[in-house]
Amino acid sequence: MLRYLTAGESHGAALVAIVEGLPAGLPLTGAYINRQLARRQGGYGRGARMNIESDTARILSGVRGGLTLGSPVALCIENKDWANWSQSMAPEPGAMLDERVVTRPRPGHADLAGAVKYRHTDIRNVLERSSARETAARVAVGSTACRLLEELGIEITGHVIQIGSQKTCAADLSNEELKARLVSSRLLCADAAAEQRMIAAIDKAREDGDSLGGIFEVRACGVPSGLGSYVHWDRKLDGRLAAALMSIQAVKGVEIGLGFAAAAQTGAHVQDEIFYAQDKGFYRRTNRAGGIEGGMTNGETLVIRAAMKPIPTLYRPLRSVDLITKEPFQASVERSDVCAVPAACVIGEAVVAWELAVVCLEKCCGDSLAELKENWERYLCYLRQV
Repeated sequence: MLRYLTAGESHGAALVAIVEGLPAGLPLTGAYINRQLARRQGGYGRGARMNIESDTARILSGVRGGLTLGSPVALCIENKDWANWSQSMAPEPGAMLDERVVTRPRPGHADLAGAVKYRHTDIRNVLERSSARETAARVAVGSTACRLLEELGIEITGHVIQIGSQKTCAADLSNEELKARLVSSRLLCADAAAEQRMIAAIDKAREDGDSLGGIFEVRACGVPSGLGSYVHWDRKLDGRLAAALMSIQAVKGVEIGLGFAAAAQTGAHVQDEIFYAQDKGFYRRTNRAGGIEGGMTNGETLVIRAAMKPIPTLYRPLRSVDLITKEPFQASVERSDVCAVPAACVIGEAVVAWELAVVCLEKCCGDSLAELKENWERYLCYLRQV
């Protein structure tokens, strides 16, 4: 069973994660994980914290000589800003809890609901964990899943298709062309002209003390048919993917394939007709379903998109009410980005990779990578013979 748990606060000593269920013998290095962490911190429109942090993950256990052992993998990402917060965020009773107290909830955050739920009078107890800083741990975890998928011939690629009202025209690119264009992009956008318009929109939002959201797309190529299940609601892969993406901070909508656009079409323009050729078996000439039918992969490229709302922390604060005095105030400002859609795209790749790795291991389990690949090849051989 593949599972993970993360812990840590935004300004705490470190983010940590425990990954359980990776097969033994999987090549895995800190350098591989850190490349993904660096991608998460990039993208035009990021805030001042990116100048402080330079995330690197240390593998503390579960790997020896660059190969997983089959035991839990422990990961640690130290917060380099900890020295400036060690007094007020210390876990011991001597912590200076009266420093950096937050009592003014920010609209659009977990601040007010979290403080009420856990009976906190200092909102810092909420915002430290609800912060998107937590996603650094999830990117590290997702990197281990990505490494596993690569061994099975599955490739994950994400790209930004909209920021604010500016959209790309790169939806029909092949995966190879998409990856080639993303190499030099500042926004993980494959459309150079659209990217310049996006950058201008981000600059305008920064001048106005405002923020922008957008949409990113994640593709998974090389995914065989039959991952996931239709027999129980909680085993349907589309449901699991949607939940994973919706768990990313500020993501407010998820669609697969045509998604919401399918609601405006007739059935004849939505379904993917089925064909058969002896050299490739069953296939479809269209992929409106986005690679999933009935909660299972159908052998086509997985295409899933997520919509991220504008970041709610604004440099032109919105109105709020003090948690303690109930007096109106301007909402407090923590360090924030103007636009973090490219970062969300990298996080999206990570959570999609994780869910795919889970269903791959459910379908073709193996305590070692060698055993897993043997079972995987047998399944692919079966699919070729159907």
